[in-house]
Amino acid sequence: MPTTQSVSSIQKFTSVVFAALLIGMVGYFIIWGLGYTNGNSPTLFVLATLFGVFMAFNIGGNDVANSFGTSVGAGTLTVPQALGVAAVFEVSGAVIAGGEVTRTIRSGIVDLQTLNVQPIDFVFIMMAALLASALWLLFATKKGWPVSTTHSIIGGIVGASLTLGYLLSADTGASSLDMVQWGKIAEIAISWVLSPVLGGLMAYVLFRQIKTYVLDYNERVDAQLKELKKEKKAHKEDYRARFEALPEHEKVKVASAMARDAQTYGDRENTEEELELESEYYKGLYALEKRRNALGAHKALQHWVPMISSIGIMMITAMLLFKGLNNLKLGLSALHNTLIVVMVGALVWMGTYIYARTLKHKDLVKSTFIIFSWMQVFTAAGFAFSHGANDIANAVGPFAAILDVLRTGEIASTASIPPVVMITFGIALIVGLWFIGKEVIQTVGTNLAEMHPASGFTAELAAATMVMLASLLGLPVSSTHILVGAVLGIGIVNRNANWQLMKPIATAWVVTLPSAAIMAMLVFLGLRAVF
Repeated sequence: MPTTQSVSSIQKFTSVVFAALLIGMVGYFIIWGLGYTNGNSPTLFVLATLFGVFMAFNIGGNDVANSFGTSVGAGTLTVPQALGVAAVFEVSGAVIAGGEVTRTIRSGIVDLQTLNVQPIDFVFIMMAALLASALWLLFATKKGWPVSTTHSIIGGIVGASLTLGYLLSADTGASSLDMVQWGKIAEIAISWVLSPVLGGLMAYVLFRQIKTYVLDYNERVDAQLKELKKEKKAHKEDYRARFEALPEHEKVKVASAMARDAQTYGDRENTEEELELESEYYKGLYALEKRRNALGAHKALQHWVPMISSIGIMMITAMLLFKGLNNLKLGLSALHNTLIVVMVGALVWMGTYIYARTLKHKDLVKSTFIIFSWMQVFTAAGFAFSHGANDIANAVGPFAAILDVLRTGEIASTASIPPVVMITFGIALIVGLWFIGKEVIQTVGTNLAEMHPASGFTAELAAATMVMLASLLGLPVSSTHILVGAVLGIGIVNRNANWQLMKPIATAWVVTLPSAAIMAMLVFLGLRAVF
């Protein structure tokens, strides 16, 4: 058993390793980037790199921590294990699928074509957005508030763009407010309410069913099994006392009958077979066994749990195919993706069912949580891959735009993303999770509502399901807000939701965009004054 001092030493060593890894990777990237940008504006490039890496670091500390909060809070994964899963799947998602996200995050939020924006001003807008949103994320993360990194970067871009528009409005006569796509901002405002409500409703419905047909059922059956165990023990003790009180010749007679019954009991092919027994001892045991079999103790474990796990893995697979791997343009039609999802679901159903049968004589409650723990690891890994493929764009998108302008001197509608960018920013995500993610993990996994493997799995499944449905329906939602709502939905079912903690979190959601916008305004003015 490792001592507290040894654990502390390991954590310190890990921190040093991660810090060295990040510094080394950023150093290598800067050397590479100076050549990639042909040595144009080296000071701006170095600053932009630091801002971008800082943004990715804080996305790891907030968004990635939020994604893994339920797994850690449920006890399925420790923080180091969550870090390991995140390291593999977040970076893989970023490098494999995220590199094809060439459209920067700026599209659809502000229309810079209404102004004669110079390339250098465009660089300042993106740099200001990165630094401002990263600073807001750092503040929210240290408070333990899970907030939307997408809303944060959008706020930064809007704030910096409005500032430039105001400065140029004297020359163009155009209003800076006309640049902003206010319809998109209205959608974001709608998502503040829509996302947690949808996540909460889905989690409430799902967990209510799991609690009724699996958890509560198991608790009732487990209590009855324990009672039968007590009766069996009492039956043995009672019969031993009665046997000892018998005369010697009766003992021989009864012992012979018990020996024959023991042979009959042991030779039967299945527990359903009707037996003809002689001794009162074995008749009593047989009666207790029949009552035990009638309970259907492993009914939920063998019938409901495989179906739940199958549905869960199907939703995670669908999220990977339709969102995580969609950027790769694999040429798979909706029919192909659907068939893959169904095949994976069928395989998982069969695998879970077979595994559940092997647990027939194990502790019922522990066996159920073991299966839910396995399922939660898969959902966490799927979330991590999808997150790496999509939300890393909140840092990479603006930075890729800066990199492209510094290299070509022109503003393009899209920007290519070299793999080394994805690797560098992916590492920053993981390092951010390690250094500053614990507060958000604590909030989502423990403080908002108590989690265990079944409830943690349900929260992740509900969030994945709602993200998929919202994407298909075109609803404006935030995956962060949905997951928080899902955790609260679990808390409502278990009657342990922490509504007091939800107040500052909800306030943080509302002020994320304006806070990032105001800071971006100041940073933009500072950059323009210095450069």
